[in-house]
Amino acid sequence: MKFGIGISTPYYGPDPDKIMGLARHAEACGFESLFVPEHIALYPGATIGSFELPPSLPYLDPLDCLSFVAAATDRILLGTAVLLLPYHHPVVLAKRLATIDVLSKGRMRLLTVGLGALPGEARAMGVDFATRGRRADEAIDVMRLLWAGGEEGVGFDGEFFSFEDLCQFPKPYGATRLPIHVGGSSRVAARRAGRRGDGFFPARPHDGAALLEVMRSAAAEAGRSAERLEYTRPGSIDMTAGEVEALAAQGVTRIVVGVTADGQERRHEQMSAFAERFALL
Repeated sequence: MKFGIGISTPYYGPDPDKIMGLARHAEACGFESLFVPEHIALYPGATIGSFELPPSLPYLDPLDCLSFVAAATDRILLGTAVLLLPYHHPVVLAKRLATIDVLSKGRMRLLTVGLGALPGEARAMGVDFATRGRRADEAIDVMRLLWAGGEEGVGFDGEFFSFEDLCQFPKPYGATRLPIHVGGSSRVAARRAGRRGDGFFPARPHDGAALLEVMRSAAAEAGRSAERLEYTRPGSIDMTAGEVEALAAQGVTRIVVGVTADGQERRHEQMSAFAERFALL
C-alpha cells in the first residue's frame, strides 16, 4: 500500500510557510505523495451535493502550489485531487505539466483530473457544462499526443480542439507520457478511468467495490489491462491497520489522508504518528 497526504489549501490558507513545512514533514515521514485540490472561481451559493462552499475559500492554483512544493522537497511525488480538466486548454496544460515534471526530476506523476461540479464555474470559463465530459476525454488524448510527438509534429481534429503539425518540448522527465488518474465518485468517472486513465480516485467512494468493478469492466472492453491501473482512495489520518487491510483486499493501491489537527505542531505530530503506525520509513 502507498500512502499520500492531501493538502487542503483553503484549510491552510495562502501561507507558504505552513505549506512548505507540511510538505517537508510529509517527505521526512516517508509519505509517497502529496495532493492539492482545485477550484478556479467560486460564487455565493455554490454547492457540491448538500455542502455549500463559502465563496471566500482561498484555493491556490494547484500546479503553481506543486511547483512551490517541488522546489522545497526532493522525493515526494506531486498530485492533484482533482484538477478540473475541462477548464484548462490541453496544449497549455501539457506544457505546464511537462515543465513541472522536468524541473522536479520526474515527480509530477499523480495528476488526477475531474470534470467539476459547479455550473457557475463552467460558465465563467466559457465551457458548456453539459459537454465537459467529452471535452475532458479529448483533452486527455491531446496531452498524450503532444507528449509522445516528435520533431515532425502531430495533428488533432476533434470536437473541441484542432491543430496540425504541432511540436511541444521538453518532454516529461525520461518518459513519453505522464500518468493521468481520473477522479470522481460516479459510474461515468469509473468508466472513464477504465477506458482512458492510469488510475481511479473516487473522492467519496460510497460504493467502492461496485465502482472498481465498473472501472475494470470498462478497461477490459477497451482492450486494456485492468490490473495495471492504480486505485486510490481517501482515508483518515487516524485509520487502523485493519481498515487499511480491508481496503487493500478491495484492490486499493494508494490511500490519501488529510491532517485535521489545529496548529502546525499538532499536524506534524499526526503525520509522525501515522508514519510510525504504518512503518513508512
